[in-house]
Amino acid sequence: MELFFRKYGESGTPLVIVHGLYGSGDNWTSVARNLSGTFEVYVVDQRNHGQSPHAGIHDYDSMRDDLLEFMDGRGIGKAVLVGHSMGGKTIMNFAATWPGRVEALVVLDIAPRSYVRLAATTRAVPGHEGMIDAMMELDLSTARTREELDSALRPKIGSGRVRSFLLKNIRRDDHGNFVWRMNLPVLSNNLERIMEEGLDTEKIVALGGIKGFPVLFIAGEQSNYIRPEDHILIRSLFPAAEIVVLPGAGHWLHAEQPALLVKNIRYFLDI
Repeated sequence: MELFFRKYGESGTPLVIVHGLYGSGDNWTSVARNLSGTFEVYVVDQRNHGQSPHAGIHDYDSMRDDLLEFMDGRGIGKAVLVGHSMGGKTIMNFAATWPGRVEALVVLDIAPRSYVRLAATTRAVPGHEGMIDAMMELDLSTARTREELDSALRPKIGSGRVRSFLLKNIRRDDHGNFVWRMNLPVLSNNLERIMEEGLDTEKIVALGGIKGFPVLFIAGEQSNYIRPEDHILIRSLFPAAEIVVLPGAGHWLHAEQPALLVKNIRYFLDI
């Protein structure tokens, strides 16, 4: 699948940013521009998101293969891979399959474990099932403004920040009507796969883990996606992994602490 992408910077080591569930490359513009003075930054839209094509299959093997096709198509032999949430699992799967194509790995607020229970029980925001149901039930045909859509989502999604994030996935078609950029039915049908580990962790640990490049995991201080007990699993899969916590950030750390996030990435990559 040929992914839509944006490029920032014209020289330096290639760095590819891969967004998370319900996101798109648009969410990473500020971070990409801040890194583009040193890196040749590519920000992709994953399948069924943003301006990339839709498909009936949505799992980590397919997203991993999309990333390989993207890199091959741009002539990128090795790259720094930065992935948030679902994108973090995509790049972990990529690194497990083609470690020789990875310059460094930066995984943002996700661990290599299942999130099926968290998706159903998190109290910080509605679980992913609740969010996708709310989006699918939203009547786009009658809305005239984004404010109306925001008001319609408010009873089911109380966080204004989360609603704003989700509504960035709405655009107007050629007739001026609101439509979703995301392939919501496919994401809904594949939600459990998205929440699963995304890696054959037992096999990787038995083989001694994934090595050959530096690895950084960045957790949001106010997020429960990377727990202290996850550190053992992370280091068993990535023996060289460093793990840091970003103060004042929840799961959407690129929106809540972008400057501090960039600072940590730069420090890790020694630039």
